[in-house]
Amino acid sequence: MQFQSPNNITSCLARFVALPCLFLTCTAAFAGPDGGTRYTGDGFASRSPVLGRHGMAATSHPIASSIAVEILKKGGSAIDAAIAANAMLALVEPHACGIGGDLFAIVWDPATGELYGYNGSGRTPMGFSYEAMREVLGNAETIPLFGPLSISVPGAVDGWYALHEKFGRLSMAKLLEPAIRYAREGIPVTEVDAALWAEAIGEFRNSDLPEAMLDELFRTYQIDGQPPRAGQIFRNEDLAASYERLVKGGRESFYQGETARQIAAAIRKHGGALQREDMNLHKGEWVRPVSIAYRGYDVYELPPNSQGIAALQMLNILEAYPLAELGRDNADFWHLMIEASKLAYEDRAKYYADPDFDRETYDWLLSKDYATERRKLIDMQKASLSLPAGAPPAHGDTTYLAVADESGMMVSFIQSNYWEFGSGIVPDGLGFALQNRGSAFSMEAGHANVYAPGKRPFHTIIPAMVMKEDLPVMAFGVMGGFLQPQGHVQILVNVIDFGMNVQEAGDAARFVHSGASQPTGDSMSDGGRVLLEAGVSEQVVGELRKRGHQVDHGARPYVGAVGGYQAVWRDPATGVYHGASEMRFDGAAAGY
Repeated sequence: MQFQSPNNITSCLARFVALPCLFLTCTAAFAGPDGGTRYTGDGFASRSPVLGRHGMAATSHPIASSIAVEILKKGGSAIDAAIAANAMLALVEPHACGIGGDLFAIVWDPATGELYGYNGSGRTPMGFSYEAMREVLGNAETIPLFGPLSISVPGAVDGWYALHEKFGRLSMAKLLEPAIRYAREGIPVTEVDAALWAEAIGEFRNSDLPEAMLDELFRTYQIDGQPPRAGQIFRNEDLAASYERLVKGGRESFYQGETARQIAAAIRKHGGALQREDMNLHKGEWVRPVSIAYRGYDVYELPPNSQGIAALQMLNILEAYPLAELGRDNADFWHLMIEASKLAYEDRAKYYADPDFDRETYDWLLSKDYATERRKLIDMQKASLSLPAGAPPAHGDTTYLAVADESGMMVSFIQSNYWEFGSGIVPDGLGFALQNRGSAFSMEAGHANVYAPGKRPFHTIIPAMVMKEDLPVMAFGVMGGFLQPQGHVQILVNVIDFGMNVQEAGDAARFVHSGASQPTGDSMSDGGRVLLEAGVSEQVVGELRKRGHQVDHGARPYVGAVGGYQAVWRDPATGVYHGASEMRFDGAAAGY
């Protein structure tokens, strides 16, 4: 049996950064500060933030946002609304998310005055050893991106029920009812989703996966043999039935009942190792969010096995520089942002892994003293081609949404299949694809993120929360695989250093650095490449190139190239919520 096995993960990520699909057409957003036509705000802003006193939801699909607000109006909590929106997004963005994937969340609970983190990532098969994986891989040095070897236990459903048990108010039946109804009646596909959908289906058609393995994927996600076009009505009766099983049987129906049996059978049918017992054993984990202070704000991320602390490491490095004085139309500013990313990503490649297997503490990575040492490696006149990871002290495609409710509860929620349609395997009759998170392991013996049975892989998806004086001010995230820490930092710098509102912070031109060292074992040797949106001046781009940066600039980026952003900001003075959504996607914020 042949499985697709890219030479290295960098090549896969590069394909994400340059998806060959529809161009974006937000020309006003890239016109620059003097080229916009808005009456207020920065000229590059696409629209104003959405305001609401009682509740707010920001998601990557307008109807998902409207469903979340309706749940809030019926007395549901922010968590209830997030689950309802996520269920809907799994229908309209199946390439990006679904109950075959994992989730992470950060929740502010006003009742207890505490911040809670949830790690809803699944583990590898308990009965499939490193040696067994190595034998199946043969001469390949990486786990295949697609197919049965890439599948770990899907943790999203367990995450729904864990979050709901702690913070939910309405029944799961009420939360899933809108998605069930739309799955049966059908819903028009948006332009950006249609583009990403078609790209993903095309990638599987061009893969070397056996045709029989993909039959159910194509049957479920095509209409008359083709990916749905923008505006075409898409239905998913199988997904509706899977949701109805959850309503009737709860979490157990997914991990111990008929759904678990069908998932295990599909994986076994195509030569995978994950068993029904692995599904039975799954349990997510409540974790303590980690934070650093940045210019008067406390920024919170989740600890590994996710990559959230890379954003915190970047902020620690950048804090010493007067970014606001430099301004965005300055090569020094962009150089610092890129080099800080490279430094953090070297540590990410070496140290970020499942803490149950790697007992190394991560506190030292987030210390101000460590940031001072790493900062010394930045040469302001020259782009680094390669960098070392730091040393510990001697003693030792995704969907994001943010929701806030009338009580003050705020949730930062992210859920993903990893790659578009995950592994490509859709169990017969279930209506959802199984994730491919297992492909993110390293096969290098001794690496912190090396494959092992019962282990959680390195994760790219990261929710974030910003606090000030012990109260939340912003729940936000930036979808987009490896680029997410870079996206988080750019949003925060735009808000905190440059004083942008939450919509402007997402609309401003972004960079994406690709080709960095990876947790799968690949190392940066040529400095990588920088994708820089057209809102940055040619003078700045020219100076960056003189310093040795390989910059792609000028053409509009492809769909998904610079990530997808959503946020809810709470004004500390008035309590009013400000919602923002990614203008490069088809999402929306909605409030009341």
